[in-house]
Amino acid sequence: MTPCSFLRAARERVSPREAGLPETGRRRTPGLRRQEVAQLAAVSVDWYIRLEQGRAGTPGSGVLDGIADALRLGPAERTHLHLLARGEAPPAPHTPGPVRASLHLILDSLPWPGYLMDHRFDVLARNDASAALFGDGFVAGINVANMIFLDPTSRATQANWDQIARETVGHLRRNRTRYPGDPELDRIIEELRCASPEFATWWDDHTVRERSFGTKLIRHREAGEIPVSYDMLAAPDGSGQVLAVVTPIGPAAARAVHSLVLARADRLGATRLRGITA
Repeated sequence: MTPCSFLRAARERVSPREAGLPETGRRRTPGLRRQEVAQLAAVSVDWYIRLEQGRAGTPGSGVLDGIADALRLGPAERTHLHLLARGEAPPAPHTPGPVRASLHLILDSLPWPGYLMDHRFDVLARNDASAALFGDGFVAGINVANMIFLDPTSRATQANWDQIARETVGHLRRNRTRYPGDPELDRIIEELRCASPEFATWWDDHTVRERSFGTKLIRHREAGEIPVSYDMLAAPDGSGQVLAVVTPIGPAAARAVHSLVLARADRLGATRLRGITA
């Protein structure tokens, strides 16, 4: 059996508007054209035609996931497409593992801000220095991509917001291919596409980028402008977890971050003291 009938039916169910494409002129048939599916899935039209006709060989699971996304297939339909085109179900969704105790110790021993993320950009753990720099709302469970695109306060602190935001989109696209079939990652991406025009535009240009290291300028409401470097260090256990470390650039920036850490420690100490003496 070839994917021909299934893909044609799936194409006819999706309107250009639903796929984020402009509707131009009258169409002979409903739904998407082959070239539009190919454009959305970032494959050639000729290859997509061969896929519909069952002449594309054995396509990779990542390519099929791209086509499933373009056609807005549900989980059962996505699996059906994989079975038709590859003869096997898509890889099982990646389930993030717990944070190892050693990583907690590394975080707590860092003199500079550090936090641990999973492939969805969810913060799994962070040290006190990161809360001092990014605010008390920067806690385990928060999503960094959501902060970057949907939190105006967080956005205002990033002097080179476009750079950081585009890196985040590219990294999420890379993770979407690396961990296919993750409904929570799909939900985060769809929420960002709906809520942020910039995210939607950059997501649809299919840019893939590594967000592994770089520099940026943080505008802190108390400490002013702080130039920092950031390094994203992948955990060696294949868990998809990434240790992000933010280090100041230059003595002035180091003093600013150190002052923020001490000020937060003083506030927490005073709060705890009031709780004890109350």
